[in-house]
Order: sequence, then C-alpha cells, then structure tokens
Amino acid sequence: MTQEQWQKLLAVLDGQSVDPLPVGFIIDSPWLPNWAGMSILDYYASGSLWFEANLKAIERFPDVWFLPGFWAEWGMCTEPSAFGARCVFAENEFPFAEKVLEGDPMTGSVLGFEKVRKPNARTDGLAPFVLKRLEHLAPRIKEAGHEIRFAVARGPLNIAGFLMGNTEFLMCMKMQPDEVHGLLQTITDFLVDWVQVQARTFPSIDGVFFLDDVVGFCGDDDFEAFAKPYLDQVFQAVDVSVRFFHNDAPGLVCAPYLADIGVNLFNFAFDHPMAEMQAVTQNQVTLLGNIPPRDVLAQGTTDEVRSSVRALLNSVEDRRRIVLSCGGGMAPGVPTENIDALLDAAGSRR
Repeated sequence: MTQEQWQKLLAVLDGQSVDPLPVGFIIDSPWLPNWAGMSILDYYASGSLWFEANLKAIERFPDVWFLPGFWAEWGMCTEPSAFGARCVFAENEFPFAEKVLEGDPMTGSVLGFEKVRKPNARTDGLAPFVLKRLEHLAPRIKEAGHEIRFAVARGPLNIAGFLMGNTEFLMCMKMQPDEVHGLLQTITDFLVDWVQVQARTFPSIDGVFFLDDVVGFCGDDDFEAFAKPYLDQVFQAVDVSVRFFHNDAPGLVCAPYLADIGVNLFNFAFDHPMAEMQAVTQNQVTLLGNIPPRDVLAQGTTDEVRSSVRALLNSVEDRRRIVLSCGGGMAPGVPTENIDALLDAAGSRR
C-alpha cells in the first residue's frame, strides 16, 4: 500500500468518513497469476514474475487498496511446510499440504501429537523463502511507491486442520481435547515467532493479517475454548495499528469477540449481510466485504456486479468502517471489467 492509502485505511479504522468509499481486495495466487498472464507455478517460482504480477494489478487499479499488498505466499503451504507437511505443486492448480498426523482406523483417534515440535520461524519450511522474496524485492516495491505493511500468516486452527485434516481436527476437539490444546499452543507459539520475525525484518510493517476459515466451523463453546485463547495470543504478538482477520466460512461465531481480541479489520463471508455484521460487531470493527466473490464478481455480468454493489450500499445506514470488497479473497477468474464495474458503482474512481 502507498502511504496515502495506508493513512486512509487508518482513518477508516478510526471511524472517520472517507470519500469516496474505499475499495480493497485480498489478492493472491488463486486469482493474480492467471489474471496477469502466467501459470500459478511460475508465479511461485519466479521472484520477478511475482513482482510483475503484483505491479500490474496496482497499476491497472490505482484506486484499489490491495491487501496485504505484495503478498509473498505459496498458497496454503507456507506454515504447514514448516511443520514437515509434504507440499504438492502443480503447474496451474492451487497447491496443497498433505497431513502430518494420521488417524488410528481402529479407535478413530489421531496419533502422533507428541511428535509435533515448534518450527524455527527463520529456517524451516517455506518461511525463509517468504522473507528472502520480500528482502530481494523490497527496493522495487518501494520504488513503485509502496511498502511492506503486514506480517501475514495462516491462523492456528487453519494450520491444525492442514496437519491432521479438518474433519479429524473438529472431531478431536471432542475426543482428544487435551492433545488438541497442546497442538494449538505449539502452533500459536510458532506463529508468534513468525510474525515477530517478519516485523523485525521489515520495519515498515504496522499490521498483522491472519487467515483462519476453520474458526467458522466451531460452535460457540468450541470457539471460546479452542479458538479465542490462541487468536488472542497471535493478534497481540506485535504492537501494530492494523489487526486484520479473514474468515470467509460462517463468521457470526467469531464476530462478537473480534474487538476484544483486538481485531479492527474483518473480511467475512458474503452470506452475512453487511448490516447484520455491523450490528454483531457493534460497529467497532471495520468490515471488508461482501460482494459474492464467485457468483457475482467472477461469474456475473457487469450489470450484476453494479446491482450487487448498489444493493449492499442501500442496505446500510452508516458507511463508516466499511471497505467495499468481495466476501473473501479475490476468486479465480474475476475479469478486469467486473472490477471496473464495482469501482464505478461504488463511486471510487478518482
């Protein structure tokens, strides 16, 4: 983000009215490489292609806040790889991390919790490659008028779901709660180290960004027991101005707790109306959303995009603490003309 964009974001988080209404998108490898004319694997493998794809987006859409901006990521694999997950990369498909912990078919329990050790955030898995990519490209990012603003990581439950499988993880909350708490604390300790390493490496960082969809599959009691204590820790790991959380699974379970956790920017599922989310968060948290990312922004016509934007804006009385976006990250296949239509309908062109 540019300095001007950053200052406006801070103003929005503070509850100030910003005109025109800001538009922001989470962009990463499901959308950006193919939109920029390259394969997903080329985007991961080449620092120069990665930089050129991000630069193309910010130059084509100068009125958009791209979040976190110049995101050095290898799909979902960065943090699971540090725990020893085998990561599979195809030429033009989103990569995935294979499980580390296996279930016992006789008992249904998961085995091997005691073997999970906290990784070294500077040396293990893909973490050092994230740091080196940003270090190598930081001068060019700065020349483009932008800065590295966020320390970024997947959230504790999300990583646990990769290490053991989401279904197994959710079942183990009930069947093996002590082991799950131990695993989540180990993951959380690593994440605290990981965002602190990023913040020390890049002094321009003044935000953290955690992504955790598995949080949305918890009930109220499970959220309070298995999610909130660990989210509290990761969001307080560094002293920053922006604490950004993405959960585009069902978000009402976590929304009432976000302000207490320290979250001040929330990207949530399009299934939740903006006005409802404002009420649940008591308008204390800036909301990033919530145009349907696939059915409207990726697959809809430009007229359908404009109509969806108008409906959203007409549904809210208070437009403070809103950054117009899609309800989740930018979906694969979103065309340029639909982004233009969204900007036009929002009145966000300069």
